[in-house]
Amino acid sequence: MLNLKLWQSKPRHVPLDQRAQNPPAMAPRPLLRIVALNTKGGCGKTTLCTNLAGYYASHGYRTALLDADIQGSSLQWLRNRGDKPAAIAAIDGAQRSGRVTRSFQVRAPHATERLIVDTPAALDSFSLKEFTRDADAILIPVLPSAIDIHAVSRCIADLLLVGRVAQHAERVAIVANRVKKHTLIYEKLQHFLQGLNIAFITSLRDTQNYVHAAETGLGIHELIAHKNRQDLRDWDPLIQWLEARPRAASAHGLPEVVSQTAGNHMEG
Repeated sequence: MLNLKLWQSKPRHVPLDQRAQNPPAMAPRPLLRIVALNTKGGCGKTTLCTNLAGYYASHGYRTALLDADIQGSSLQWLRNRGDKPAAIAAIDGAQRSGRVTRSFQVRAPHATERLIVDTPAALDSFSLKEFTRDADAILIPVLPSAIDIHAVSRCIADLLLVGRVAQHAERVAIVANRVKKHTLIYEKLQHFLQGLNIAFITSLRDTQNYVHAAETGLGIHELIAHKNRQDLRDWDPLIQWLEARPRAASAHGLPEVVSQTAGNHMEG
């Protein structure tokens, strides 16, 4: 069981519906903005975002999920979620509307405590800077393949130079996604990531548990615990790292690029 410092989560054996119906009575926690970013598509940004949203929502945090990708995979996950417990606010960050201002369209609901941002691939330099400027945590998912290792090298270089986060690199972390341990390509990925001056937080294994969860709009933490204990252990270092982030940016508004590229609606 995790000690999240800000709040002691309920034990995992407590039924999910009971957790959602009886959240702890307390004042809103500071807003934490978490951005998943990789300029290469298909690396698992949506998997990372939806499972983080599911974790925080099911543990009593007021959670919003902003999908800025035109494919809308995170929003589809929310539609699959429907009226299940632990509601998550949906923000459509890919649609445009001339009827209201962009900042109004993408506003997070009042008292949101965790905002998860699923970014599109192939960000230009302006979008990259604006998506990351006010992020409290920037997560870069990477797959264990030669193509993805090369692509993430470019992504990190752009992030540090173009995105100008070199002086705040402690906000950035890498998550290896869909890995099969004890393989040569995974060993190569580990060696590459450990040579970077960026935190390599955890590896998420290649398992059908994520597929089954996505089909029903759930996160890995919302499945029956005894069927995915290893997966839950894989997420522990990431949650602990996120909850240790400084919240100096909590008074800022949403990144400007979001307000220039998005529209808002609520799902389920």
